[in-house]
Amino acid sequence: MKTWAQSLRVYLDRPVIVSLLLGFSGGLPLLLVFSTLSAWLKEAGVSLTLIGFFSWASTAYALKFLWSPVVDRVPLPLLTPWLGQRRAWLLLSQVLVAAAMVGLGSTDPAAGLGPTALFATLLAFASATQDIVIDAYRVETLRDDQQGAGAANYVTGYRVAMLCAGAGALLVADTWGWAAAYGAMAVLMGVGMATVLLSPEPERRQSTASAERDRKVVAFLARTAHLPAALRAAAGRLFEAVVCPFADFMGRPHWWVILLFIALYKYGEALLGVVANPFYLDIGFTKSEIAAVSKVFGFAMTIAGGIVGGVLVARLGVMRALLIAGVLQCLANLAFAWQAAVGHSVPALIVTISVENLTAGMATTPFVAYLAGLCNVAYTATQFALLTSLMNFGRIVLASGGGWLADRLDWVAYFVVTTAAAVPGLLILVWLMRRYPPDT
Repeated sequence: MKTWAQSLRVYLDRPVIVSLLLGFSGGLPLLLVFSTLSAWLKEAGVSLTLIGFFSWASTAYALKFLWSPVVDRVPLPLLTPWLGQRRAWLLLSQVLVAAAMVGLGSTDPAAGLGPTALFATLLAFASATQDIVIDAYRVETLRDDQQGAGAANYVTGYRVAMLCAGAGALLVADTWGWAAAYGAMAVLMGVGMATVLLSPEPERRQSTASAERDRKVVAFLARTAHLPAALRAAAGRLFEAVVCPFADFMGRPHWWVILLFIALYKYGEALLGVVANPFYLDIGFTKSEIAAVSKVFGFAMTIAGGIVGGVLVARLGVMRALLIAGVLQCLANLAFAWQAAVGHSVPALIVTISVENLTAGMATTPFVAYLAGLCNVAYTATQFALLTSLMNFGRIVLASGGGWLADRLDWVAYFVVTTAAAVPGLLILVWLMRRYPPDT
């Protein structure tokens, strides 16, 4: 059995450190089209209903599986010969993310929502594309014994970036305005770009599944020998890049239950997140107060949550860790109901934000490890994109009505409802655990 020193040493491995830095790059854009943007819209006088439905601007996160085969297989002129397939797409997506951040910050939602919605949509598309490549890069570069540490580091980097894009952006906006806030986040994308340039291109591992995929493609091409050569080649590429990955996943027993669980596991948290900043502002907190509490206590609890989640995975396994962290994540929504009853109180806000960040970090680490474990290394980018698209479906599409609901309920009742919304995902998890008991 490994000692604690041996268990922690893996965090110094280069691929695990790269996971931390890429997690930061991946997490930076999210809040800029989500809760930080919601705070900006609230300040601009936009109704909660419109703020809730504005989350549709980030639908790209839920649809990224549609273009993941392109990212997985299609080379980029100039960049791919220089950097390789994964790093080329990573660098391109990061440049587009930074450009979209600057464009979004230059809009004025008080004057008209059209340009703001357009740049938010572009930012979400570029960010979702970056996520496709980051997920594939992580799975392909981490060894089996590095997956847990890699997932924990990725979540830590992601949450640190969310702190920068949340509390950091609010602090900058409070002093210099929203254009400066979004411009500062664009500068921070340089962390991801430098990581890409200094990291090696992963080797595409050949596995039994890869060999089986190749045989299926050869058989498909043989069946289409009567077609013109160009059409036959295009059909073969489509079969290889799209049909094989989805067919492989749908060959699993109860695959649709797994997808339903992925969509619903973080639904309660998503309903909370879509109105969190408008809620804080509505009960009297300033942007600086929100940012200060998030910076100190939210950051500490984020790191602690990621570590605790990693320990749970190591000690109890992924499925049991998912259940324990999921229950705590569900109950954390009640802290917001308590905050609504208390009203404007900085000590209460410290408790609320600390509980939310701790439990969210705890739940995210085993969830990322669970998704990675579901992927076949032969189809990494496409399958991981499918799974995270389903995860984002709950956060974006299902939660988009959260603002409409908040307009019709008082805050206490709303957060009680969000707590109940997390229960179906936990019930599906219990069913999966009973159907396929985790190893003891």
